[in-house]
Amino acid sequence: MSDITRIDPAGLHPTSGYAHITVVEAGRTAHLAGQCPLDVQERLVGAGDLDAQVDQVVANAMTALAAIGVGPERVVRSVVYVVSDRSEVLAGVWHRLADSPLGPALATASTLLGVTALGYTGQLVEVDLTAALP
Repeated sequence: MSDITRIDPAGLHPTSGYAHITVVEAGRTAHLAGQCPLDVQERLVGAGDLDAQVDQVVANAMTALAAIGVGPERVVRSVVYVVSDRSEVLAGVWHRLADSPLGPALATASTLLGVTALGYTGQLVEVDLTAALP
């Protein structure tokens, strides 16, 4: 993937697997809507179960990426939102995502945020992705 370069400059803190900077050569990008833990009938999956919600978000994100003909390795920016202010909860979500089929998406420029609420009642996690199209 010579059109995507990930950089961790000297002088910046070490990361937990993401890159400080992702450079994409000029081309098309796809901006995915935030992927929520919803099934195809727009029902919340895993009420009160953060792991189940993460797994549904992963499945939805993989479906969305496949629809544009790319895999998670083509993601150039990710933002992960978690309803929590506890660092161990945020880290748990990060590790579950990193260990999932979506994991390569987190090796790019990434942000992990604790928030007070998300769009659907009971929603605990959402992932926002931008992918470089070949």
